[in-house]
Amino acid sequence: MSQPWHSKVLTLFPEMFPGPLGVSLAGQGLKDGLWSLETVNLRDHGIDRHATVDDAPFGGGPGMVMRPDVAEAALSAARDAARDLPMLVTTPRGMLLNQARVRELAAGPGVIILCGRFEGIDQRVIEALDLEEVSVGDVILSGGEPAALTLLDACVRLLPGVMGKAESAEEESFETGLLEYPHYTRPQDWQGRLVPNVLLSGHHENIRQWRRALAEAVTKERRPDLWAAYVRGKQ
Repeated sequence: MSQPWHSKVLTLFPEMFPGPLGVSLAGQGLKDGLWSLETVNLRDHGIDRHATVDDAPFGGGPGMVMRPDVAEAALSAARDAARDLPMLVTTPRGMLLNQARVRELAAGPGVIILCGRFEGIDQRVIEALDLEEVSVGDVILSGGEPAALTLLDACVRLLPGVMGKAESAEEESFETGLLEYPHYTRPQDWQGRLVPNVLLSGHHENIRQWRRALAEAVTKERRPDLWAAYVRGKQ
């Protein structure tokens, strides 16, 4: 039997996990052993009797910075236990996470994620251990834990056996380079708003073309960056 996809999260708040990943399909997959989750409290690697993990930034400025010796100790211990896992750090200055990278991570053995906190993490440990800096969007969070949950959720749902139908993932936003087409269900007439006739026709090719046309239209309108990449890919 193959090993489950393994995730290891280094955080100051291990109680935040599994959080939403412990329910619904991800939670059932965790229960069934399709993937595993291990949390490491960064304070276990803190210094002095207070288990300190941060210090004031050189050069001045607000806030605190996670110490490189603390981060390195936690990451090295995690890597020694799972040398084949890529090491990521959640930070708003990282590369924007996309579905292509999610698919790559989900196809591998798992991930080690260091959750950013404070004003940031000492850059030297990021460079020394060649951490992959990842951002989940152009927003500032109170810490890296919500970003880590987002990253894990995106990966776990792609694991074999987690989702009910593989084709469900294939037609979602970003999988084809486009945002997803709109969806409709019963009642057919809701407050005078009718389901588009093409969806009632039973003509699968017409439905496919209609859905593709709407996916292209909404992508062009709402995400010109995605649309430009999609057009380049078709040339």
